[in-house]
Amino acid sequence: MRKIAVIMGSSSDLPVVQPAADTLKRFEVPHTVHVFSAHRTPDELAKFAKSAADEGYAAFICAAGKAAALPGAVAAYTTLPVIGLPVKSSFLDGLDSLLSMVQMPSGVPVATVAVNGAENAALLAVQILAVNNSELRAKLENYKAEQREKVLKG
Repeated sequence: MRKIAVIMGSSSDLPVVQPAADTLKRFEVPHTVHVFSAHRTPDELAKFAKSAADEGYAAFICAAGKAAALPGAVAAYTTLPVIGLPVKSSFLDGLDSLLSMVQMPSGVPVATVAVNGAENAALLAVQILAVNNSELRAKLENYKAEQREKVLKG
């Protein structure tokens, strides 16, 4: 199975990112977690993003706050799907990050989840992998059935 790269702009974002890693682990999806800054480590970020497909990655989850350039920077260097995870910062409750991610220019898509929506970012990555993986698709179907039961039980 191909793996998912989870990237955050700062190690201080780990509490927000952790639910994504936990969700990927729950589905037994191989993943790695990295800290790359679009502004402070652009060369390292570009090298990683450019080589990811050859290294067995299928998609990226990119968490960033404030200017939130990380997902767009990754998307500029790869043809793999990029999922933006806006991080709530001290400014505008994360709305600035969300808008930075969803307002990408034509030709450079970034799928974006809710502010601090790490679990949904991971689930979207799992769904991407499940397109060609019936075992993973079955796990997702079971997960959705569990969610349904939780709601029905109140």
